[in-house]
Amino acid sequence: MVDSRRIRALDVTRGLIMALMAWDHTALLVAQQHASGEYWGGPFPSYRSAGPFLARLATHPCAPGFAFAMGIGIALFVASRRARGWIPWAIDRHLLLRGAILIALQFGVVNRIWKMAPGGWGLDVYVGVLYALGACMMLATLLRRLPTPWLLGLTLLLVAISPLWVPPADQWGRIPSSAGLNVARRLLYLPGGTRKLWANYSALPWLAFVCGGLLYGRWLRARPEACRRVTPWLGVALLAEFAWVRGLNGYGNIRPRASGDWIAWLNVVKYPPSLAYTLLTMGVNLLLLGSAMALERRAPSALEPLATLGREPLLFYVTHLLIYMGTGRLLAPRGTSLPTALAIWLISLAPLCLYCRWYGGFRDRHRDHPILRLL
Repeated sequence: MVDSRRIRALDVTRGLIMALMAWDHTALLVAQQHASGEYWGGPFPSYRSAGPFLARLATHPCAPGFAFAMGIGIALFVASRRARGWIPWAIDRHLLLRGAILIALQFGVVNRIWKMAPGGWGLDVYVGVLYALGACMMLATLLRRLPTPWLLGLTLLLVAISPLWVPPADQWGRIPSSAGLNVARRLLYLPGGTRKLWANYSALPWLAFVCGGLLYGRWLRARPEACRRVTPWLGVALLAEFAWVRGLNGYGNIRPRASGDWIAWLNVVKYPPSLAYTLLTMGVNLLLLGSAMALERRAPSALEPLATLGREPLLFYVTHLLIYMGTGRLLAPRGTSLPTALAIWLISLAPLCLYCRWYGGFRDRHRDHPILRLL
């Protein structure tokens, strides 16, 4: 049985990841200094100094952390609803409806917010993170039925084949462009595209993180104390594996290092997640989760603001985009410095935390409302 401290540690970790994601979007929408573009093909980002690179690197664990936390949440949700006597179809229906809502929010709400971004947004259709999470949640109706050894095998297979999502380099070692190809490939496994449709988060490459979360959720329920003790060491092991894979500079990197400096070492392919990116980001996420579990036993009150954010991830995601888009358009239509954006980011977290706290109380008072249960 998972006690409340473990659940709260998950909320704290998710809250921290969400705060880092908010920084990434502040750099994009307010500072307009968002150096990104870690794609399998086309121009790869280069950095002349450490500051902009570190500002970007700090946000890399966010998307894997979201997918991993969602997988944990699904595992805990399935177990709790079984204990309440829900039939399998009722569980599947909930996951299918929630996944469909996430996809609808991506294309019907979030994309409209992106189109209002200062500096322009030239994409007709954007395939973003809510789409990938929604698609993976719908697939979880099948994944949740897999025995644990099979689910472990599938997770390892998805991680191992990550370099195979992309076309190989030609005989001169050149990586093909990320433009073109059909819509189905973009939605399923290959990021990139054109202005008519651009995919950052094709669904299948992110499924490995959700499968890993399902496994972790089952482990957390079965052996919570062992899970608490081992989690940080798993993070250290993944980071060591990252150093090995990155050092080989071959399979698992998708693109070789541009140089031998430390920035090139840590500048990894995100779209789709390379093996190096997966090892780096999940190593960090597991260290954060292990630290949250330890701190929750010693100083729980200090973590409450992050736990508040982590309990309302969807509300936070949509709201913070609106706030930073509006701030950018009204206060910094031509952008601003990263230090100024950093101050705006830190100041904005307080009202966002209060709003999430209010909404959490509202939802608790109306917990039987059929729509609120899906959000």
